[in-house]
Amino acid sequence: MSASELAELAEEERRRRRAPWGVVALLLLTGLALMRNGSGEFGTGPPQPASAAAPDGRAVADTSAAAPAPLPFSAADRVRIPAIRVDAPAVPVGLDAAGWVGAPPPEDPNLAGWFTGAVSPGEKGTAVVVGHVDNQQGPAVFYGLGALKKGNRVEILRQDGKTAVFDIYGVEVFEKSKFPGDRVYGSKGTPELRVITCGGGFTKQNGYDGNVVVFARLAAVR
Repeated sequence: MSASELAELAEEERRRRRAPWGVVALLLLTGLALMRNGSGEFGTGPPQPASAAAPDGRAVADTSAAAPAPLPFSAADRVRIPAIRVDAPAVPVGLDAAGWVGAPPPEDPNLAGWFTGAVSPGEKGTAVVVGHVDNQQGPAVFYGLGALKKGNRVEILRQDGKTAVFDIYGVEVFEKSKFPGDRVYGSKGTPELRVITCGGGFTKQNGYDGNVVVFARLAAVR
């Protein structure tokens, strides 16, 4: 078998092992309680998205002719969000034995997780990055996520040496019980990114009752 045939088989196996989006959306809806370890007790709590930051139909539909072509597969290596001073290593996370999306170890506050059940950042489709909002010691990597605005950028450094730069076009908080999985995770036919952490109200009994979701699209490759 030729090298090209072997590469095609490997790519097919990688794609086959991904969960269908309908299933992933349901699992993530449940699994994003994974950030429930957050204590939510620091100051007034993490910032929440302003209504003006919510994506609108025009923003979602707008695609530039100058948009970069989708990238091939490459694992995420690092996440940078300059507007909120995030510069964190990215580790792969999948589904745990209970069918929940795994999370980075909560003991390390500066660590993001790239969900391997979706595309890699920069590929055609919707890539997903998750992280804790806080831990028992204080604010964690995505504590400031709700303060982001349209036009801010998320940079994903990939293991192939390329950096996928995403423009943010929306930031929203959703109740976990009403999480719109299809809207958040569904592919729009272009390279997109979702960055997710906990948010909304907090109680000691139930933790955070929502998730902050950043919507972004690929704008440049370096």
